[in-house]
Amino acid sequence: MPSPPSSSVQDPAVPEFVVPDPAGEPGRAGRGRPGLSPSRANDFMQCPLLFRFRVIDKLPEPPSEAAARGTLVHSVLERLYDAPAADRSAAAARALLPGEWDRMRTAEPRYADLFTADADVAAWLAGAGDLIGTYFTLEDPTRLEPRERELFVETELDGGPLLRGVVDRLDVAPDGAMRVVDYKTGRSPRPGYEGSALFQMRFYALVLWRMRGEIPRMLQLVYLGDGQVLRHTPEEAELATTERRIRSIWAGIQATARTGDWRPRKSALCPWCAHQGICPAFGGTPPELQAGATELALGVNSQVSEASGVTAPSRSSG
Repeated sequence: MPSPPSSSVQDPAVPEFVVPDPAGEPGRAGRGRPGLSPSRANDFMQCPLLFRFRVIDKLPEPPSEAAARGTLVHSVLERLYDAPAADRSAAAARALLPGEWDRMRTAEPRYADLFTADADVAAWLAGAGDLIGTYFTLEDPTRLEPRERELFVETELDGGPLLRGVVDRLDVAPDGAMRVVDYKTGRSPRPGYEGSALFQMRFYALVLWRMRGEIPRMLQLVYLGDGQVLRHTPEEAELATTERRIRSIWAGIQATARTGDWRPRKSALCPWCAHQGICPAFGGTPPELQAGATELALGVNSQVSEASGVTAPSRSSG
């Protein structure tokens, strides 16, 4: 199967829908109140059934080479800034790749199933090294001192959902101005198709604004797949619009949860979905919802009987 459109490849995101346990590791998922991240909001907009599979059923998905490479590159760029500024070279960053890959495989044994030959691993690591090399053509890390890396952020909207996510990097200027930076290992979107990426960044800007009382000065997306940088200066009016959109998405999620009608929505991304075999749009049958699963995941009582496994029929809209 060919690779998915590079602009559609999702970089690593917070893996769970619920917010972290305050007693657990900061920035990692755990049991807690239902919340909403940019990735899960995009899942619902892309396909409500995909949202159900990931958030309510929590179905496992096999790791892909693209997603694993994204995780690896993010990890290297995070750890690069542990070194003194003078030591942040492209060679030093590439040297981190094997060790970070070993750490990933230890933390997630399923990564070991991605490759069957050492030569394949070497070629894959070389591809990750190329992305690292591209990063050094776009920024000079010897001149940067990030305030935060892999920063977990969260805020609760009045009468709305708890919003949370992980910001790749937060730079703060001497005058307090914030720059939110996100690394993307795919290619930049075509002109006019930046909406999804900017939604994610506006989401983070809204959360930071609510947390810190100041709107970030700059939103910056660094695309390593084609060496492009997308910058945007957010304004209060657009963040207010983003909040209304998030509230609308959350209302849609709650309404769907109550009816249990998690219908699929076919799109060009379907061929790369890990759940196509159980999708009604392709002749499959979704698993029965477990009793209380919707309430546990979303804090919403479903009007269908999950205990008996009865759910509203899923129908393809495409």
